[in-house]
Amino acid sequence: MFVRSILALSLSCILSGTVFAASNTAEQPLNPKKVAITAPVEDPIDPLAVDSASTSDVQISQQEQKDLNQAADTLQNLEKTEDKTADVGTKATTSTPTNTAAPKASWTLDGLNNAEWYENIGKGQFPVYARAHVMLNNAHASPGAIDGSSGMNTLKAIASFQQMNGLKTTGVLTKETWDTLLAKQGNKPAFVEYTITEADLQGPYAASIPHDYALQAKMKGLYYTRVTEMLGEKFHMDEEFLKKLNPKATFKKAGEKIIVTNIRNELPENIHLIVAHKGAKQLYLFNSQNQMVGSFPATIGSSDTPSPTGTYKVTGVAKNPWYSYSPSNFLQGSNTKPLSLPPGPNAPVGNIWIGLSKKSFGIHGTPNPSAISKTASHGCIRLTNWDANDLGKKVKSGVTVKFLE
Repeated sequence: MFVRSILALSLSCILSGTVFAASNTAEQPLNPKKVAITAPVEDPIDPLAVDSASTSDVQISQQEQKDLNQAADTLQNLEKTEDKTADVGTKATTSTPTNTAAPKASWTLDGLNNAEWYENIGKGQFPVYARAHVMLNNAHASPGAIDGSSGMNTLKAIASFQQMNGLKTTGVLTKETWDTLLAKQGNKPAFVEYTITEADLQGPYAASIPHDYALQAKMKGLYYTRVTEMLGEKFHMDEEFLKKLNPKATFKKAGEKIIVTNIRNELPENIHLIVAHKGAKQLYLFNSQNQMVGSFPATIGSSDTPSPTGTYKVTGVAKNPWYSYSPSNFLQGSNTKPLSLPPGPNAPVGNIWIGLSKKSFGIHGTPNPSAISKTASHGCIRLTNWDANDLGKKVKSGVTVKFLE
């Protein structure tokens, strides 16, 4: 069972040299440049990024390898069927399913919470997917940034949920899958009304986050830049989707009521093994009984800055870490000297770092949650900030991390 759980639908990513990070506007194509540095430089987040002499590969049984191969085949078939040109509703208030026989559902609080499954949902942005995203998130099959849309992250989350619950792994939101999601969710509504507080408005917030690391290093903190960005991460939502669900909200008044997701933030205990699958761009979590207990979409390396291969150990977790930029690892702009960037959710590694026994490699957050698993990284295992924080709360030092192609 080691991997029918493992690949049922994934995509993984990795870390390289210094926890390479993209700008906080959008993940950029990778084109790193190496420069010769004679003076000693500090490795990023050095206390947790230490080499270990005991990093030999963990042996996988024949049955586990068979399961892995089967999972890989499933993923390849799913990737072929996914429509990457699917239309996504530009206005959440007007998007409707193309299936004329589908039950009507609106983007109101009641409409979202009462959205029901129907045959041939199709591709796009519909209330039924929004409700499914929340239920998948709460069942530890993360769809990444919740946006109510079909797509590869949705497909992978559904497949992971199916794998974890003994259902046929297809990545399709079937009636059986929907009923199982409802049973797991219980009476808990998927969406709730939230009242914006004074604390939400006070921040702290940054006016903007410059792309240049030298300018970032001069800031007090790499904070959120706006209330909608903060609320989006708090409720695991795509920022634009949050705005679409609340078209009349100003997000500037304490006491203003908005629609948000009703999400959990606690993974199961007993995380025994983490598998980073590069081809699937997915991170899989297993307990000591080799049962998959969670999955996250992930951005894992690139051809220019590939992730490591083999097996490593978690060495520790750093919350709100300072980021040490080293030009000997990659050159950002014209910055040829080491820099120390302050903590914050818009830091290159987000607001958490899970160190591995491979020097300078780890699992971390990102300033760009909606881009996770959709672009390349500078070699690190990059998750949404909330998924990385969720994992960081439960993972222990010594947990095995296995990289698979």
